[in-house]
Amino acid sequence: MKKGINTICTHVGEIHDEKFKGAVSPLYMSTSYAFDDVDIKRYPRYFNTPNQMALSQKIAALEHAEAAMIFGSGMAAISTSLLAFLKAGDHIVLQKTLYGGTYNFVNEEFSKYGIAYDFTDGLDPQDFEAKIKENTKVIFIETPSNPLLTITDLDAIAKIAKKHGLVSMIDNTFASPVNQNPIDFGIEVVIHSATKYMGGHSDICAGAVASTEVNMERIFQLAKNLGGSLSDYTVWLLERSIKTMGIRVKAQNANAQHLAAYLDAHSEIERVYYPGLPNHPGHELAKTQMNGFGGMMSFELNADYDASEFQKALQLIKSTMSLAGVESTVLSPTQTSHALIGPEERKNQGISDGLIRFSVGIEEPEDLIADIEQALQKVKRGSIATTH
Repeated sequence: MKKGINTICTHVGEIHDEKFKGAVSPLYMSTSYAFDDVDIKRYPRYFNTPNQMALSQKIAALEHAEAAMIFGSGMAAISTSLLAFLKAGDHIVLQKTLYGGTYNFVNEEFSKYGIAYDFTDGLDPQDFEAKIKENTKVIFIETPSNPLLTITDLDAIAKIAKKHGLVSMIDNTFASPVNQNPIDFGIEVVIHSATKYMGGHSDICAGAVASTEVNMERIFQLAKNLGGSLSDYTVWLLERSIKTMGIRVKAQNANAQHLAAYLDAHSEIERVYYPGLPNHPGHELAKTQMNGFGGMMSFELNADYDASEFQKALQLIKSTMSLAGVESTVLSPTQTSHALIGPEERKNQGISDGLIRFSVGIEEPEDLIADIEQALQKVKRGSIATTH
């Protein structure tokens, strides 16, 4: 029987407490298990402890996949997945607008492995197909992208990958499984920084990958050697957090839509990047492949403001390094998530020094607006900001 998102979040992948009948999964902290007369030789680095396997089932169900794995971080999930399908002499096509950590990993590490790569010129599916070579093996995308919330056509990319016999991969972090299920559109490998919406409370660092059993076996064979597994205590905490992901993300969707409309109409805001706005270039496409527009956006203040001073003036909204917690946060991508890719490439991608990435939490939207207003009034050069 098909289950709804909140039911999957709450119940799939539970470990039943047969001894004490507790309501939550028991935590198995052992790092050493029997090897004689057992069906599974369990070891944390093999991603097969009871808690690891149970949570993987939940994530696979959330992403409509056959199997999944949990990693120690989002970058562990990304790097392991890429290297599992690429070797010396191979080539990969990647979307240009990516999380800075992914961009930096490719630029700094792939040459050491003899892997060639090209970033697309844009988001049109033809931009991807034009970069494909005889030795291309993988297409990698991210939608909505970090930090400009660009939207890439999942169905078109999946068809291009299948046409050329390539593996299609996506970083689905910004959307979360609540808002987007790329496997339904033909994408093969779905990756998450589980630190973000899956964790949701800014207290867990983890990554996740979901795909077919065949693909996951290939990823596992490399993963067990690289050692990017996650401790069972963190796995247990992540399972607890995912139970509320559906209701958290839906609340963040609603708040973000409200805040995006407010910012877009504000006389002191130069530009807002949010796929839920009708004026967003990817709005119509996003409506066809997303169940909700997400809790992430970016915006630019007009020339009367210093973005750094504005963020310091916020009192309720926190200026922090990460995103997707229940609390609202902001950061400057040029100083954090995209600091390593260099000023020239950031300019090419449209990431200005004044860009502010806004992760909308579950607070009352009126309180968030009041905080933004007081910060604008505090830091404007010359006069007090007003709204339309």
